[in-house]
Amino acid sequence: MTDPFGRTISYLRVSVTDRCDLRCFYCMSEDMTFLPKADLLTLEELDRLCTAFIAKGVRKLRLTGGEPLVRRNVMSLVRSLSRHLKTGALNELTLTTNGSQLSRFAGELRDCGVRRINVSLDTLDQAKFRAITRWGELDKVMAGIEAARSAGLAVKINAVALKNLNEDEIPALMEWAHGKGMGLTLIEVMPMGDIGAGRIDQYVPLSLVRARLAKQYTLTDLDDNTGGPARYVRVSETGGKLGFITPMTHNFCEACNRVRITCTGTLHTCLGHEDASDLRKPLRASADDALLAQAIDRAIGLKPKGHDFIIDRRHNRPSVSRHMSVTGG
Repeated sequence: MTDPFGRTISYLRVSVTDRCDLRCFYCMSEDMTFLPKADLLTLEELDRLCTAFIAKGVRKLRLTGGEPLVRRNVMSLVRSLSRHLKTGALNELTLTTNGSQLSRFAGELRDCGVRRINVSLDTLDQAKFRAITRWGELDKVMAGIEAARSAGLAVKINAVALKNLNEDEIPALMEWAHGKGMGLTLIEVMPMGDIGAGRIDQYVPLSLVRARLAKQYTLTDLDDNTGGPARYVRVSETGGKLGFITPMTHNFCEACNRVRITCTGTLHTCLGHEDASDLRKPLRASADDALLAQAIDRAIGLKPKGHDFIIDRRHNRPSVSRHMSVTGG
């Protein structure tokens, strides 16, 4: 699949549910209204949809949410999709999780061919964790991370940089992650969904964070590319990798190779646009995938060149109305 700007689409992110057992304040409003379960694609339909994309050249597949591991019987989907790893049609099957359910599922994920996962964790401080997630239990997440590591999964920590909340903790978070052999990727707040608060009060540019870190650590740029939007450095003092995802200060659109599907079968070709293509209708209209393949081709042909994310005092409202938990990151 090639978009109008010559970019090959090889990375699919699939939200298997919009539900989550946390309520991180930069991602969701406190009183979220979730989709009726009847609106969600079945696990079998999600499998068929992913398989159609793999047939069209997707080589990396990431399951997301909400929190993907709260979807009932989600491991049956993971196990079914793992057949594409065995045939060589798929290079990687992975997921992004908040870690709360990893103690239950880490071993099974490994058995299904998952080799590395991303865990979203913004702080190591129990009080801050509760404030960010509104009701989360840090101990549960830490136990999940250890369960994943014990199962042989490579873990990368994703942390959203939050102004006046965790930005002073980033060096400690990095040293903790690197000390356990885990990478850390920092992410800028993105203007998605109405969360009941101004984004400008949360946003800290990662260019500023990097400049601060450079006063304390030796950062060497790397050419590493894992198929996502992060730019990486090696931290000499820790020996670990540190990534920066900077949609606000330096967008990564020129090399975008990914599209996203929601749990209702809506395809978004850009995180920062209100574009939407309904794949559920052609999926259900025929037992074969001819109509689905045509719909996918049409959608890829409309992929925009880049997003229009802005956060400043004049643009302090969401750039897109949907919450991150609906789109799946």
